[in-house]
Amino acid sequence: MARRPTIKDIARRAGVSESAVSFALNDRPGVSRDTRARIRRVAEELGWQANSAARALSGERSGAVGLVLARPAHTLGVESFFLQLVSGIQEVLSAARTALLFQVVEDVDAECAVYRRWWAERRVDGVLVVDPRTGDPRPALLAELGLPAVTIGEPGPPAGPSAVPGPSAVPGASVPGPSTGAGASPVSSVRADDAGAMAQVLEHLHGLGHRRIVHIAGLPGLAHTVRRMESLRAEAERRGLGPDHVRSVVTDYSDAEGAAATRRVLAEPQPPTALVYDNDVMAVAGSAVAAELGIPVPHRLSIVAWDDSALCRVTHPRLTALVRDTAGFGRLAAEELLSVLAGGPAGVRESERPRLEPRESTAPAPAHTDS
Repeated sequence: MARRPTIKDIARRAGVSESAVSFALNDRPGVSRDTRARIRRVAEELGWQANSAARALSGERSGAVGLVLARPAHTLGVESFFLQLVSGIQEVLSAARTALLFQVVEDVDAECAVYRRWWAERRVDGVLVVDPRTGDPRPALLAELGLPAVTIGEPGPPAGPSAVPGPSAVPGASVPGPSTGAGASPVSSVRADDAGAMAQVLEHLHGLGHRRIVHIAGLPGLAHTVRRMESLRAEAERRGLGPDHVRSVVTDYSDAEGAAATRRVLAEPQPPTALVYDNDVMAVAGSAVAAELGIPVPHRLSIVAWDDSALCRVTHPRLTALVRDTAGFGRLAAEELLSVLAGGPAGVRESERPRLEPRESTAPAPAHTDS
């Protein structure tokens, strides 16, 4: 087995003392710029890496950040959102030579247990928190532990035409975040305008004459699911449509539940003429159910997917979808966390608003439908 190089090996190769090596590798004063560069070059040639356990005991950073997903495992393998999000996160962290510690758990209680363990073991310097929930216990826990965090998907601007954009409405802009109390860790957030995105969808479908619209939503406990449902209701009411015309049904984001929900609503005495799905996988599954039932898309049923993907673009007919830079969302979150770890203030950053791209799956509502 190959022996790991030590500080003594680096000192011998570079022709300096071990204390000089320690100063250079830990960015401490005491060595010249040229000596520091030579020591680091030798360390890289030898493949030296800092010992994370020793570093933690000395109170230094671990050089890693954490990401925990509390989602049913069977829903993650088919959903492109998280793959794109993580790719954006990893792009920023790699450039900063920071590792990403990733774990999938069953529920929020298990996620909180992971945070406590990581904190006790000093495994990570901070965490990225996804899927904000109603009554979410995680921000308070992270503040109590003193573990810096960035929450991905915090609420966007208020729904409705009266919303007045503030400084955080500028994509990428940062404004001071909520106070977490004396001694608490910084908790920043990056957020998406789900309300504005849903308003685009309703405007598109309503303009095509659709008056019976069902939103096939995701997990009911997630804050963004609640925001989308509330925005749907607000936009429908603004157009004079009540819950008997426009409503949401919840699922677990899987293709199986998306298909089952589609089958149920299409079997109703007055089925919807348009369906809005909270992800691409459910939208494709719903399109397949419509085809199986002999309901042509878009002539009798229009379909909109919340997240665009290759699936939406290769399905026939191609699916109208909300296009957003999910990888950019991940980059924004990672940049914010690195900023906080470098001593910057906690803040709120706004991602670019998704835009609706109409394709072949939406068309004018069928004639002679009961509105």
